[in-house]
Amino acid sequence: MAVHSTSTLYLVLCLSSTVLLLISSSHAQAQSFKYCDKNADYAVKVSGVEILPDPAVRGVPFTFKIAAYTGEPISSGDLLYEISYAGIEGEPDTFLHDLCEEAPCPVPAGHFTLVHTEFLPSFTPPGTYNMNVKLNFKDQKDKQLTCIIFPFKIGPKSSVSAM
Repeated sequence: MAVHSTSTLYLVLCLSSTVLLLISSSHAQAQSFKYCDKNADYAVKVSGVEILPDPAVRGVPFTFKIAAYTGEPISSGDLLYEISYAGIEGEPDTFLHDLCEEAPCPVPAGHFTLVHTEFLPSFTPPGTYNMNVKLNFKDQKDKQLTCIIFPFKIGPKSSVSAM
């Protein structure tokens, strides 16, 4: 009986460890980021970036969330996303979005989160990419509120089966 109890306990411990590992790996981890100009005094301060799923999967939408703070309300603006393959020179892919598509407008003073979902075609090469996010006012001065760069990875798996 002692052998049966020991093997049952071992099986339960192994299964518990596997479940905990699966749960922890399914959650996104905070991404490192840096400001585009480390000497700039941006009006919007970014506190974190989260990517879901991480790594991103080709052929599947992925979402990134940018947690930030503003001391003044933001009534409108543009978000410029520039995506480039890390280590490769050349023009980045550029996407322009209205701030009000990514966050409720007007954005009140205080903490807020920008949420953006992007679809990666199944033919997107796996690897590490850099995302350059610029937040600008839509006023006559075109004032830049913040600019951050963060890496994200696209995994080798695709949801599209090879035929």
